[in-house]
Amino acid sequence: MPKIKTHKGTKKVLNVRDGGSIKIGHPGTRHNTGKKNAASNRNGRKASTLSKADSNRFKNVQF
Repeated sequence: MPKIKTHKGTKKVLNVRDGGSIKIGHPGTRHNTGKKNAASNRNGRKASTLSKADSNRFKNVQF
């Protein structure tokens, strides 16, 4: 039985918490933040959880 390889792009973006929920960062916070307002930059620092519908897409992906 072949092993399932870890998808490296997914591993860099998602993080599984102890309870099983998936932690993900907000999009749009990597670069070009100087032209965005301060409120959106602050909200981008906080992590968010992946929704149940989106987490079902990652059932067979190992990360």
